[in-house]
Amino acid sequence: MKQRLQNSEHLILDGTVLHRRGNDAIYALMDCSTNTLVYAAYGVREGAKDLQRLYKKLAQAGLTPKSATIDGNPQQAKYLSLQWPQIVLQRCIVHVQRQGLRWCRRRPTRTDAKHLQRLYFDLMEVKTPHDRERYIRRVEQWDQRFGSAIRQARRITGGWVFSDLVLAARMIVRALPDMFHFINEPTIAFSTNALEGYFSRLKEKYRGHRGLLPTHRERYFQWYFHLQPR
Repeated sequence: MKQRLQNSEHLILDGTVLHRRGNDAIYALMDCSTNTLVYAAYGVREGAKDLQRLYKKLAQAGLTPKSATIDGNPQQAKYLSLQWPQIVLQRCIVHVQRQGLRWCRRRPTRTDAKHLQRLYFDLMEVKTPHDRERYIRRVEQWDQRFGSAIRQARRITGGWVFSDLVLAARMIVRALPDMFHFINEPTIAFSTNALEGYFSRLKEKYRGHRGLLPTHRERYFQWYFHLQPR
């Protein structure tokens, strides 16, 4: 494991929950270039205490990542940057698009929401530096035209639909600086899909062990990570 940690520069990091109760959670790091696990642990949640302890442990073992592709969990971003101040954080654009479209609704009626929905639809089409610069300009133009009005109106109007529009508007502006690092560095993953796919296969196998005692789960996953690293 130590050698894999030392040789891994561009990572995908994510966690998953097996059961809502208890400590049945898994957190994993995957190498972008090989889609192979670098490290995984059972019983680690995506909270401040667990992540801070885990990142410190991995740094002591020799992990010095140049980039990390993550979802929108602010705890990950905070403690990755604290542990490795020079790290490049790539937002998973699949997560950004999926959540943004959900907040915009399927058939928005407001003009600002329609334009914002189009920005989220077009996000996956950004593949070149020219695409990136054009997309950034579009977001900035949208924010200048609609953003300030939405932020001011938030204090006056309410309702779930408008509240979600506020969240969608805020997310695309805040995520924008970290959405396109993969264009300059192709070895950076633009999404966490590879690791999410690994979690899906893991859970499918795990559901076949219906009689697995809680006390045996950690050993089971240790063996699974060792025998199925990808």
